[in-house]
Amino acid sequence: MHEKCGVVGISLSDRAAARPLYYSLYALQHRGQESAGIVTHDGFQQHSHVEMGLVGDAFDPDDIESLNGSNGIGHVRYPTSGSVGTSCAQPFSVSFKSGSLGLSHNGNLVNAEEIREELAGLGHAFTSDGDTEVIAHDLARNLLEADLVRAVKRTMSRIHGSYSLTIMHDETVLGVRDPQGNRPLCIGELEDGYVIASESAAIDTLDGELVRDVKPGELVVLHPDGSGYDSYQLIDLDNTANCFFEHVYFARPDSHIDENLVYDVRRELGRKLWEESGIDTDVVLPVPDSGRSFASGYADAAEDVEFAEGLMKNRYVGRTFIMPTQDERERAVRLKLNPIKSTIEGKTVTLIDDSIVRGTTSTQLVKLLRDAGAEEVHMRIGSPPIVAPCYMGIDMATREELIAGDRSVEEIRDHIEADSLAYLSIDAISEVLGKSEADLCLGCVTGEYPYDIEGEATDRDVERPVIDGVEATADD
Repeated sequence: MHEKCGVVGISLSDRAAARPLYYSLYALQHRGQESAGIVTHDGFQQHSHVEMGLVGDAFDPDDIESLNGSNGIGHVRYPTSGSVGTSCAQPFSVSFKSGSLGLSHNGNLVNAEEIREELAGLGHAFTSDGDTEVIAHDLARNLLEADLVRAVKRTMSRIHGSYSLTIMHDETVLGVRDPQGNRPLCIGELEDGYVIASESAAIDTLDGELVRDVKPGELVVLHPDGSGYDSYQLIDLDNTANCFFEHVYFARPDSHIDENLVYDVRRELGRKLWEESGIDTDVVLPVPDSGRSFASGYADAAEDVEFAEGLMKNRYVGRTFIMPTQDERERAVRLKLNPIKSTIEGKTVTLIDDSIVRGTTSTQLVKLLRDAGAEEVHMRIGSPPIVAPCYMGIDMATREELIAGDRSVEEIRDHIEADSLAYLSIDAISEVLGKSEADLCLGCVTGEYPYDIEGEATDRDVERPVIDGVEATADD
């Protein structure tokens, strides 16, 4: 679980876009570590470099130099829908009769297979099983029959699910956010152009200014000369479905998402956690790094409880660390996190984390603190229990793997062997974000989704996008 994709698009007046795109992808690296790519256009032809691995490994100086043009898009990928490997690395590029197209996607469609089968029947040849290629083919088909704005509108009427897209049609860069705004996307102004990115931290990296969030259902078209942008509100629905987990875990704390600074949100969620389930202990410890903002707010609200760093993280133990035996898997937590005994020994401890998914890490952390001499270990979680999978582009565990899928909070406490355990309420999430539950995607904590997903319950009547007063069809 826990990461997904990052997208960026840039249009500049008179300098190459490749290097700013490269820096932006570094700023979005936390959103995906499997692959990185950049597509640019120099006014005559499209240039592309897509490679597996981290941003720093995917590009060398010659690669950046070869990406000519002052307009481009970029992508960092964490596998969600589609096979692992280069076939699903992005941006996805396609050439067709009316030009070239590049597309970067963060999110997940829930009707990709249905559209793929239809397009394949019309003669479209697919090279991957990812949903990004489905969007690209559908848009390319619509561009043969309609202008840019109309073509995007038609495609938006067909695809169902979560998506924030940066698109390049020849030298024109576009940004599109799905009608329910599930995934973040924002606009920034640079000294010599404009940028669209998953998070405002990418804009900060380029020394730019955040203009605003892209609205749900909005298309933003950057002027190829970097002089400005045009906005088109293509679809307007009554409710949004903002992913609350962006604020809890995914986004960088220094990013603004939907008008909220993520760091401030996490601090306030920590305060709410104290108000709802605070317990007096000698020390409050965060699970680094994601629990730090929550623990800071929690300790601040508690007033006389000490906030301390009790676990030091080794940043060089990656996801690919090989643990063939159970003994080595247990040792992995010691490689990743080392306790500071003087902070823990002989003390009662509250350990704060953003979430519990499978429960494996939480169990190991409680044991680690007890081994370091903690007298009591109480666990507090900055989100509600995760009881259901995510279909919106997050590589989350299946229901069977989720520890809260079929256990009560008391049963989970017993499993991880903590002295007490409490989660943050959904009401607190809603209050801190300043949004009603009807405007948030809470599927993973309620089991009811804001999208029409086969075999799953919906938390509202799904409102299909309507175009020109009629429900959109493939022939619109």
